[in-house]
Amino acid sequence: MADAERARAELQGSARAYDAILALGTNLGDRIENIEEAIRWLTADGSIRLVSRSKLYRSAPWGVTDQDWFINACIAIQTTLSPHELLKRCQTVENDMGRVRTLRWGPRIIDVDILTFQDLTIAEPDLTVPHPLIAERAFVLVPLKDVAPELRLNGRSIDAMLETLDRSEVEAVQP
Repeated sequence: MADAERARAELQGSARAYDAILALGTNLGDRIENIEEAIRWLTADGSIRLVSRSKLYRSAPWGVTDQDWFINACIAIQTTLSPHELLKRCQTVENDMGRVRTLRWGPRIIDVDILTFQDLTIAEPDLTVPHPLIAERAFVLVPLKDVAPELRLNGRSIDAMLETLDRSEVEAVQP
């Protein structure tokens, strides 16, 4: 069975309103517009439908700290795409918006990561779901809680994951 067919079949038995959750981040140019543009491009052909979105959050850089602060958000989506097709779509949007991959965790016009895809666990060289660094990043967990407050990963709630993190450098920029 193809990835897309399997994903659709598994969705049939799920009461969850979304198929996947994506994290978006940017620290170059008009950061708020970059998030909006990425969402428009992701949903343009109808294979991805926006279910809900978080507030926008301003956050300190992570990994490489000598750069501008980021704007981050999460979106919950429904999609007819398989996990690998969704990854390709996210990367196409990044490339089409001008993302240049030169420095890991460095400045970027846009970053679109798949955080979750249904209840699937995927560990492949090009795709890991759930995203392996969710529990280490307050700038992901805070907006994630906006769109999926009930989400549990490895038996842990978002609140439990946030308890161990410094949230002082993650602040809402939009209500």
